[in-house]
Order: sequence, then structure tokens, then C-alpha cells
Amino acid sequence: MNNRLEVRRLTGALGAEIVGINLSEGVSDQAFDTIHQAWLDHLVIYFRNQDLTPIQHRDFTARFFALEDHPYVESIENVPEIIAIVKEPDEYKNWGGPWHTDVTFKQKPSIGAALYAREVPDFGGDTGFASMYLAYETLSEGMKKMLDGLQAIHSSHGFDYSDEYKAMKSKAVVGDTAVHPVVRTHPKTGRKALFINRPYTRHFEGMTIEESMPLLDFLFSHAERPEFTCRVHWENNTLGLWDNRVTMHCAIDDDFQARKGEPGFRRIVHRATMAGERLS
Repeated sequence: MNNRLEVRRLTGALGAEIVGINLSEGVSDQAFDTIHQAWLDHLVIYFRNQDLTPIQHRDFTARFFALEDHPYVESIENVPEIIAIVKEPDEYKNWGGPWHTDVTFKQKPSIGAALYAREVPDFGGDTGFASMYLAYETLSEGMKKMLDGLQAIHSSHGFDYSDEYKAMKSKAVVGDTAVHPVVRTHPKTGRKALFINRPYTRHFEGMTIEESMPLLDFLFSHAERPEFTCRVHWENNTLGLWDNRVTMHCAIDDDFQARKGEPGFRRIVHRATMAGERLS
């Protein structure tokens, strides 16, 4: 059932490939403990050559944390915990957008997510991930002191989540707004991380947008520095999981054929989302 697990680091910042296990055959408690620790240690983990049904995808992800339906995208048939993210050949943007942390506009942002590649191109359509631990830890002591205790307003107003994509359907929802600490502490590791992101963090609590943006722009750019990141290339039957509490990610839009109006690549990945928790 469980073979010899090996954790292979992807970069110095974050990310690891886990080899030596077939998830479809089941995962023992001992093997799962190793996998879970690797997820905490490396923030992003992925498994190649995993032949999983949507139910197996859902059930394995649920061992990390309880799941929730995606708040803004309709699920696949019969498995409400799974959505299909689809880019057709004539669409040049991958769903997900620029660097962000998922649904920080909610009172309880998602713990994490698991993507499973069902139909992906030989090249293109990668996902970038950034360590928000490093984004915080590499700041000066003076900046850390200023940020500790600050709160920020996060909002989803004005965003359209899937209607521009032919094969995806958004749910009828209204925008959400939440207030979160700018620096959060991971509940399992005890490490501090920066918790802001360009799409959703609008301003600091008690400050105007104009007053907030110079510092926020610096923090956004700082957190996106390439040395804090890794890049996962998807192959068919790759399963990848990330810790949304202490990472950002971005869908890399590099289908340049489709940008020119020519047929590009099709990309289909399934996503399960871990339910949220309040920040500390």
C-alpha cells in the first residue's frame, strides 16, 4: 500500500515533490503523518503519476482538513467539494489571476487547496508559489515592529470569478469584506508570515487607501521577489497541495499562441478546497 516515501525539495524557498507512494492504493496513518509534515515544512507539495478519481482526490485532501464548497464557482457533478478549472484553447488567461492568497476577503480564509491535473499541455500553464514566511522574515526589524499589530481590509468587490471562461460557471454571490492582521502566526509551526496580497488587500484599518498604498505596494513587490518563490510544472495526473495560510500563488499566463488569436492549449485541473479558519 505505502512504499518508501521520499521528499525531494524543489527550491531553497519552498516546494517539495513526494515520491514512492501510490495515493490510489490508500495511505497509512504513518505515511500520511510524513506527508502532512512535509506540507507544513515545504508549504507546497506535489505527487506525480497519480491516477485519482474525483472521490479519491476529495477524500485524500479531506485528511488534511475539512473541505468546503468553493464559494464562487459551481462544482462538478456529484462531487460538491470539487470544481473544474478550465482554460479553452482560445482563452489566453489561466483562471486564478496574479499573485494572491485565496479568498482573504472571507472571515475565515481557506486553509489550503489541492489541484489535480486532468488535461494539461506539455509546456505552459505552470503555477508559481511564494513563501510568505520569507516575505516577513527578510524584512528589517524596524519594518516588522511597524507591521506587527496592524490590521488590513480585504475585499472581493469588483471581481468576476469565472463567467469570462466558457467552461466555468460562477455562483450568484455578493462581494465580501474582512479585516485580518497584516502579520499572522501559523497555528501549527508558530512561524510568522506576511498576510497581504495585491488583489484583495485594499488598505490598512484606520488609514485611507492613499495613505496605505505606498507601504502596501512595497510589501506586494517584496513578497513577489523570485528568490521567495517556486514554480510547479503540471503534468497529467499530478496532484499538488499548498498551505494557503502562508503562501501566495499565481497562474502563469504564457499561452502566447492564444494571445495572438491562434489556437493555444487546453488546461483542465480539478480543485478541492480546505475550509477556513480565523486568523491569529
